[in-house]
Amino acid sequence: VQLQASGGGLVQAGGSLRLSCVASGRTFNNYAMGWFRQAPGKDREFVSGISWTGGTTYNTDSVKGRFTISRDNAKKTVSLQMNSLKPEDTAVYYCAAGRGKYPDNGYDFWGQGTLVTVSS
Repeated sequence: VQLQASGGGLVQAGGSLRLSCVASGRTFNNYAMGWFRQAPGKDREFVSGISWTGGTTYNTDSVKGRFTISRDNAKKTVSLQMNSLKPEDTAVYYCAAGRGKYPDNGYDFWGQGTLVTVSS
């Protein structure tokens, strides 16, 4: 499975960014997808996940109400709309392909990451 993430950049606090990830190499719509992030000096953490149909989504508490994950199975794409960004959202964001149909089934494949920097 190959995952290509894009959309990162530099934004001021309170601003918005939209990350996208295009997948190839297996049947996209059979698996959950997710976004993780890793800030400097910290472990990688789960941010958001979406089930194979898009009907179930999970968000970590720190992004609830600000980030929205979505998927387009026809385009084999998963997106993360990030609003009201905070400096603590600064991290490299990774797209991940799930092991099963739901976000809590685990993840097997990872993209190369895209850097999001939020200035105060």
